[in-house]
Amino acid sequence: MDRNTGTYKDLPGVDTLLGTDEVKALLAAYPRELVLFSVQSSLESYRSRISEGETAPGLAAILQEVRSNIRELTSHSLRKVINATGVIIHTNIGRSPLGDAILDEVRDVLTGYSNLEFDLVKAKRGTRYSHLTGLLRYLTGAEDILVVNNNAAAVLLILHTLAWKKEVIISRGELIEIGGSFRMPDIMKTSDCRMIEVGTTNKTRLEDYERAITPRTALLMKAHRSNYVIKGFTHQPSLKELAGLANRRSLPLVYDMGSGLLRKSGVEILKDEPDVQQTLAEGADLVSFSGDKLLGGPQAGIIAGKRELVARLKKDPLTRALRVGKTTLALLEATCLQYLDEGRLLSSNPVFSMLHLTPEEIRKKAMTLQEELTGYNITSDILPNTAQTGGGSLPEAEIPSFAVQITGSFRTNRERAAFAEKLYRDLLIQDLPVLGILRKGQVLFDMLAVPDKEIPLVAQIIHQAFHTDPL
Repeated sequence: MDRNTGTYKDLPGVDTLLGTDEVKALLAAYPRELVLFSVQSSLESYRSRISEGETAPGLAAILQEVRSNIRELTSHSLRKVINATGVIIHTNIGRSPLGDAILDEVRDVLTGYSNLEFDLVKAKRGTRYSHLTGLLRYLTGAEDILVVNNNAAAVLLILHTLAWKKEVIISRGELIEIGGSFRMPDIMKTSDCRMIEVGTTNKTRLEDYERAITPRTALLMKAHRSNYVIKGFTHQPSLKELAGLANRRSLPLVYDMGSGLLRKSGVEILKDEPDVQQTLAEGADLVSFSGDKLLGGPQAGIIAGKRELVARLKKDPLTRALRVGKTTLALLEATCLQYLDEGRLLSSNPVFSMLHLTPEEIRKKAMTLQEELTGYNITSDILPNTAQTGGGSLPEAEIPSFAVQITGSFRTNRERAAFAEKLYRDLLIQDLPVLGILRKGQVLFDMLAVPDKEIPLVAQIIHQAFHTDPL
């Protein structure tokens, strides 16, 4: 579009906007460079919209856009969200919560200097990989440990180091995809190794692996189906059987475990979930898993296994690109220390605290929220609900829970659905957002992952949302 003949000419210039009283007030409150950037960004945004057929806005709309840009730039984008979804490890809102106890432990390390890569005993340069090795070796039974920035990075590093330009054998039934379009075939391709699929989607036998082994085979790989289930006419060789084959053919067996369970701690829904120590004991040479799933810690990829294989990983130049910093190491160490004491784990690790809640305890939390809402003259019902572990873990596990449903008088189902939709969205734009459940024209708040101390706050935020002006 010709900028001189279309609606572009109706847009005010930068100098014109800087001369308005509204922008002068912003200049008095914020750095000039920030205000100028927001003005230019607003005008550029409207030029783009005009080029797509929109008409030029009025001055008031442009000034509102400038104010919105400044508010967005000067506010924290990453914010606390109250989780009333009934999903404990919710990928979209940060996976595992860390809890207050861990933050208290790491404050001194993170607010000052630390011995990240300095050996205090030898008084010379050390390695960041030494801080967690002993503790994680004890917890997993592994000979050595390496921590990288997430489990996808862990798998990538293993394949790149051990199978570059070679073949990796994996069952077709384990070509997993997790959130964010992480697909095992893509990771294989990026690692520059050749993926050899064996068996079928539902049935893979040990002889399928054995027949596929050639002089170019680098390793056998197993992936834990942590976010899906194949039922019915199925078969997979056991980990012990695969380990026996790998040992006979002098090949490493790598297990992408993903969910990363260290302890079952008497949680019923974890009884059939493999843990890292068990997996290594059954013969896996390397196991990789996430730090921010069932472990209950920060985002990290942990590789545990044979000393000689981990040593090769550490020498790969890719390791430096994937290494973690002091924040991750400090948080992960504090999380792992909780596992030394069962009582401390259950009281301080939010994931295990939530997994140990009984339905009656969750119902009491729902009753507390209902009472708080009544104080604001907001009516509600308490309903049974099915919660989940989430985070690509335990896909079939159902957690009996309770949710609070906001009620009211509505003439039609459409009117009730419109109310629920508005309330659900208005709760997301509060200073402290509350993420609930929008289901079949109803908005619910599952209480499993809502801490007791935050229940009065949730009621207050719901009350505020009732008075939120439409966007």
